[in-house]
Amino acid sequence: MNNSVNAVFKRGRNFSVEANGHTIEIDTKKESGGDDIGPSPKIFMLLSLAGCTGFDIVSILEKMRVSFSDLSISVDGHLTDSQPAIYDQVTIHYSIKLNNDDRPKMEKAVKLSEEKYCGVSRMFKSFAKVDFKIHYL
Repeated sequence: MNNSVNAVFKRGRNFSVEANGHTIEIDTKKESGGDDIGPSPKIFMLLSLAGCTGFDIVSILEKMRVSFSDLSISVDGHLTDSQPAIYDQVTIHYSIKLNNDDRPKMEKAVKLSEEKYCGVSRMFKSFAKVDFKIHYL
């Protein structure tokens, strides 16, 4: 399977990107020459990581018949000071409300996403230290 996107320059640092029939604006902050009308490409990397592992967690918990609510995933990425700046440390925070008895299943779901299913997580691990933390509500 191949994926492709098409980025069309608009102005400043802004590009309109078409991906599978969806249009997304990418840009950068004003101090970097952009108009800040969309997230930067590096932020999209973190967004992709949150989405990838999120899809996994929901699918796995559904298969395990675990009832849950208030699931949110935040990803913190630390960029190096050197150029080009790259992520060297990433932490994925899962916040979820579920029965205490189902906590081991949530931990298993996170482990399966990390080790087996989330390709974005695997890619990140090739250049950054990736930590996974679960916060129960």
